[in-house]
Amino acid sequence: METTTRTPRTRRRAAAPGILIAALFVVSWLPASAQAPPDYGPVSITLEDVPYPYPVAFLPLTLYGQDVRMAYMDVAPAGQANGRTVVLLHGFNFFGEYWAGTIDALTSAGFRVVVPDQIGFGRSSKPIIPYSLHDHAANTRLLLEDLGIARAAIVGHSFGGMLATRFASSYPDVTTHLGLVNQIGMEDARRERPWRRTDAAYENTLARDYASIRQGIERYFVTWKPEYEKFIRVHYGWTLSADWPRFAMVRTLNSQIIYSDPIVYDWPHVQAKTLVIGGDKDGPNFPELAARVAESIPNAELVLIENVGHNPHLEAPDQLHPRLVEFLLSDPTGGTEEMAGRR
Repeated sequence: METTTRTPRTRRRAAAPGILIAALFVVSWLPASAQAPPDYGPVSITLEDVPYPYPVAFLPLTLYGQDVRMAYMDVAPAGQANGRTVVLLHGFNFFGEYWAGTIDALTSAGFRVVVPDQIGFGRSSKPIIPYSLHDHAANTRLLLEDLGIARAAIVGHSFGGMLATRFASSYPDVTTHLGLVNQIGMEDARRERPWRRTDAAYENTLARDYASIRQGIERYFVTWKPEYEKFIRVHYGWTLSADWPRFAMVRTLNSQIIYSDPIVYDWPHVQAKTLVIGGDKDGPNFPELAARVAESIPNAELVLIENVGHNPHLEAPDQLHPRLVEFLLSDPTGGTEEMAGRR
């Protein structure tokens, strides 16, 4: 159940070869344990050994004097195109692959769907640079320009919700709709805790082990399913990689954004029609905080999905996807368009 409160063409560069090890995702659920299963081995920090649901292309960029590549999927409508594009922005502990079901739901409704891995995440490059929401948003804008996309709906999950908010407030003429799925950063962290030096935060990231990883991933879900095990296997596999020290620093630098680059002050400046949606069991204060977000954005609607956690697109897609599609097919000015195949 949910409760509602009112307040063409694909162009790719250098398709990734990717060694698809399907066995990585074929695992059985295991009870929480301090010891990793013996077959959990290293995983590439750029996920070449993790299958993606659609072909991955790359956009070359230069950031802080470093040549990097931004990975993305650009998926055409599965049926009759509706002329609209949706950009899906992943969370901090995830990557574009986990949007597979959402991509299918949106392309079936006629949308073109673009799914980037932000720099420092997924299959994209992992430079050690000063990360910020502004740079992530600008990189996403450059990707849309490269693909010839003038306007798009922006949907972000978790950390991606912070980025989606910054994108919408920075590029109002590009953003038709804004979807915030269990976003984080709903309070100014600087008022909640003191600043933690990057070196100290890095040591904490570097020390991640199997038990802490499993605990961190399991807390995202109300009901655990075997298919979620793949995220534990990937995160633990990163710590076994020879590149883990570098990636640990990249993750640390991106995690500092939550403190150093709050988005709570962006909300009043968002012009796009907005859907704030999420599982109501994403922490005890999520419903209250999500309501505050919806009240702060001028044209926003709040939808809470009952008894669902942090990842409703994985845990309750049958509840999230129809509501998301309905919203993205609506008139961006506030009304509702009658479109073929909307229901």
